[in-house]
Amino acid sequence: MQNNREMQNQQKDSDSGKVPAGEKINDFIQNNRKGIIAAFAVFVLVFVGFIAYFFISDNLNKQAIAEVEELNRRFIDLQQDIQEGSSTDMTEKLLADLIEFAQKKSKFPGSKAWSLAGQIYSQRKDWALAEEAWLNAAKSGEKTYLGPIALFQAAAVCEEQGKYERAIELYRECVSHPFEFPAAPRAQFSIGRLNEQIGNFPDAIEAYRAVTINWPEIPVWQNLARSRITAIEIR
Repeated sequence: MQNNREMQNQQKDSDSGKVPAGEKINDFIQNNRKGIIAAFAVFVLVFVGFIAYFFISDNLNKQAIAEVEELNRRFIDLQQDIQEGSSTDMTEKLLADLIEFAQKKSKFPGSKAWSLAGQIYSQRKDWALAEEAWLNAAKSGEKTYLGPIALFQAAAVCEEQGKYERAIELYRECVSHPFEFPAAPRAQFSIGRLNEQIGNFPDAIEAYRAVTINWPEIPVWQNLARSRITAIEIR
């Protein structure tokens, strides 16, 4: 019994010597208040900077979109001259403004400007500059729906230059692009068509079969692909 009482008394003495958790936290804050205040100030500055960055970035993006839409309006106004491939002072000024704008911007605004320049060069049959413009449009618009469109146009321009293997590469990039592209079956068929044109019949058949497998709901490309497979197999 005496031993039990002694143990209980020792436990009470031990408990009475403990510092409450609240006091420990308070002591920690008092001893480290300068560091805590400094850390909190840094957090506030980072948070405010983060918000300011997105606010400014959003405003700049909206401004860039408004600017490229104005360039697009000028493009539409000069559509007849552009389609005829003619060179006028207004068209040349538009082209210069498009290039200047596109070189400074990225994402959708930059890609849109490069695409407009690509259309002008394509109408003029200036294939080398058109290819460069479309590839730049694809790069700037990689994470937008303009990406696969620009790749498709770049491939078509390569075809015009007789660069069939390069065109095949670009059509493949177009088909595998993460953004859905409505003309993907046409691009896949073009891979088969160009392989057939350069005499690479195994790859041509493989490309045509990919059309029949991946787009069974589109009869026109299904029928064309099957007809080309048959033509190759009985040649």
